Formats: sequence, C-alpha cells, structure tokens
Amino acid sequence: MNKTELVKAISEKSGSTQKDAENFLNAFIESVTESMKKGEDVAIIGFGTFSVAERAARTARNFRTNELIDVPASKTVKFKIGKVLKDSVK
Repeated sequence: MNKTELVKAISEKSGSTQKDAENFLNAFIESVTESMKKGEDVAIIGFGTFSVAERAARTARNFRTNELIDVPASKTVKFKIGKVLKDSVK
C-alpha cells in the first residue's frame, strides 16, 4: 500500500473526503517527525512505537577494494510492533 492508497482507505473508513484524509495523514507524519527530531518516542498503543536509536561510529570494509573506511556515528529510526498489530498479522 502506498500513500495514495492509504489516503483513499482512510477516507473510506472515516467517511471523510480524500483531501481531508490526506491532510490528516500529512499532519500525522509531520507530528511524528517533529517529535522524533526532538529525540522523543512516539507510542501508539496496540500499533507500535517509533523511537530514535543511536548508531555508534565503526570501521567497515569496502569489499570491492578491501579498504577500511570509518563510518561516523548516526541516528536511525526504529519501530517496535505493538501486540495488537502483531497478533492480527499472525
């Protein structure tokens, strides 16, 4: 499912227009993004938790040239699936 299909599904399930559903989805994505930029977790009970994780700096190998390269520390997004979602997918 892509974003367009998700907007259509939200509009059908909520009885709203596709434009309203798209505005809602965009607001949701923006809110989650802003919270995660601040380093906050976003927990949606039953669905899952979005969190920011730190990746430590490390040395990796370029397998084509066999050269060692330094990979700097970075942040990444993690998603931990909620129990309700996990059980419904089984």
